[in-house]
Amino acid sequence: MSESKKMAGGMTRANGAILIAAVLLLAGAIGYAIWRDSAPGSDGAAAQPTAAPSDQLAALEARTRSEPNSADAWMQLGAARFDLGNFGGAATAYEKAVGLSPESAGLWSALGEARVMASQSDPMPPAALQAFDKAIALDPRDPRARYFRAVKKDVGGDHKGAIADWFALLEDTPQGAPWEADLRRTIEQVGAIHKIEVAGRLAKTQARPLTPNEIPVAARAIPGPSRSDMEAASQLPKGQQDAMIQGMVDGLETKLKANPADVDRWIMLMRSRMTLGETAKAAQALKDGIAANPGAAGRLKAQAQMLGVPGA
Repeated sequence: MSESKKMAGGMTRANGAILIAAVLLLAGAIGYAIWRDSAPGSDGAAAQPTAAPSDQLAALEARTRSEPNSADAWMQLGAARFDLGNFGGAATAYEKAVGLSPESAGLWSALGEARVMASQSDPMPPAALQAFDKAIALDPRDPRARYFRAVKKDVGGDHKGAIADWFALLEDTPQGAPWEADLRRTIEQVGAIHKIEVAGRLAKTQARPLTPNEIPVAARAIPGPSRSDMEAASQLPKGQQDAMIQGMVDGLETKLKANPADVDRWIMLMRSRMTLGETAKAAQALKDGIAANPGAAGRLKAQAQMLGVPGA
């Protein structure tokens, strides 16, 4: 949220290094600390080839034609378009989704974000604010909508009001949530720009404790990667980093095909997809995880909401 335009960014070199270091830590293991910027390990099996983004997009568009009354189909198309930077197209798809599932706060806030990103001039177009208001009416705790409503205050000149709202969001943010650091950075940046003292309050403000459903997947007696492991991973050329990361995720999906009842791995897959910026695939992982484990739907949804998975 450091740029006031999105809840979470895509893959960075630092994230890539940490994800690769996870291979050294978790090769063949079950579970990891979900709130670290890491990804699940693979057992060294060769990665399965994946479809090109254009092929994946075409498949999602075909699905909306065959299932025009499926909110899930339109939501995944919206997420895929968003991932590819087609924010106007994402907004159009999300509009279809909320029309079919108007009680989903997550869909409304995703629509609002797409409308913000699609705007060429107004940093907070009225249509985006309307979507965020809808989300808040359905779920007053929706973090994306709360964040952007505070952005509206900031761009409107109420910088202290925006900072107060961001602090309130920070207090309601689960400990270690992916957007916590960016939220703190936003508060710092806006405070510095407008000469509002925030350092003392930031030092005292802590994210809230996790609820039972939010408790992360715990690493099971597995030591963390060493500093030398991390440094070695960070020195890999970007192409090798990307290939290694994709191999990890593909290996995880292979394990889930063999054992779809492993709820922890579904959470890992969602986390990995969101870290890679593949929000549509994260949404599909949520759907597939719930289908395979209906009794764990509450936990899967709680984890997905904290990760920012669209529609969660």
